[in-house]
Amino acid sequence: MDPLIASLKISASGLEAQSSRLRVVSENLANARSTADTPGADPYRRKTISFAQELDRAAGVETVEIKKIGVDRSDFRTEYDPGNPAADADGVVKYPNVNILVEMSDMREANRSYEANLQSIRQARDLINSTIDLLRSSS
Repeated sequence: MDPLIASLKISASGLEAQSSRLRVVSENLANARSTADTPGADPYRRKTISFAQELDRAAGVETVEIKKIGVDRSDFRTEYDPGNPAADADGVVKYPNVNILVEMSDMREANRSYEANLQSIRQARDLINSTIDLLRSSS
């Protein structure tokens, strides 16, 4: 396979992976302060995403794929707030195990990775266009 086309496939898989990562982070951030519907029940649990290397046999290149979207099993944060509708009999409310600083850091890293893959696609496209222009001018 043409190395430029191969680089496009690799970068495209990176774009898709980072896009999924951004969706998971966004969902975590959106639910960072949500509580359960019933007193004492568990609130939203932070989602995690993991990736795996996959061989694209048709293209002969290694790409990145989503391996699993899971949940973080760490403890929930708790606060004493007896007036909250989600409070248990002791007045304790469980909040999601989402750390906003960690999520913002993940979002920033995913965004930068997305931009790097996008830049690789732009450069490969420019090289392909330059090659086509050279072939046209030599005819």
